[in-house]
Amino acid sequence: MSRKAGKNIEKARAAIEKHPYVLKDAVPLLQKVKFAKFDETVELTMRLGVDPKHADQMVRGTVVLPHGLGKSKKVLVIATGDKVREAEAAGADFVGGEDMVEKIQKENWTDYDAVISTPDMMKSVGRLGKVLGPRGLMPNPKTGTVTFDVGKAVQEVKAGKVEFRTDKTALVHVPVGKISFAPEKLVENATVVLTSVIKAKPAVAKGKYLKGVTLSSTMGPGILIDTSAVEAAAKA
Repeated sequence: MSRKAGKNIEKARAAIEKHPYVLKDAVPLLQKVKFAKFDETVELTMRLGVDPKHADQMVRGTVVLPHGLGKSKKVLVIATGDKVREAEAAGADFVGGEDMVEKIQKENWTDYDAVISTPDMMKSVGRLGKVLGPRGLMPNPKTGTVTFDVGKAVQEVKAGKVEFRTDKTALVHVPVGKISFAPEKLVENATVVLTSVIKAKPAVAKGKYLKGVTLSSTMGPGILIDTSAVEAAAKA
């Protein structure tokens, strides 16, 4: 990190008090202390009271952000027959069958942000685990990316559908938009994500579930979030 970047982040951190902020105060503050010259991504990081080593405590799901992510995702659909035309009509960027599977295998091709597959193609798509798996691109029925309803799946991804899942340390990272968004749009996107993660709480999880939540931008500091109002609303 350059000296100037170091000074900028220290100055930004100094402007943030150590107590948790409600979202409607945290978002404008994050925008106020911004110093990067590009349109940063804003992200929520949640520390959950679960043990991801146990399959029944994995937290995973998808949510469509009401105001999108600020960029259109490139979508690849692997399908055959009528489903190819359905995917194209819905706005998929790349569509194909075995030819796409072969291209990914031979060229390690990953110039897309999401992959949707019809169930009948998953036998072939399964061979792509080494390429798609590490990048989080493998189609999965739980996230709605293995489906015969490819038109709807493409539209949802394009509209700003994001996936959330716990990592090995029980953290969940989810983008909620760009720093240039109107504050109320970021607040709404973040609230929808928090509510979805709260509702995905495993039945076996004991004790405090949302242990800590931080809002940050790509280069900016993290702001602790007071989630009590969101938690109360989600349980109502």
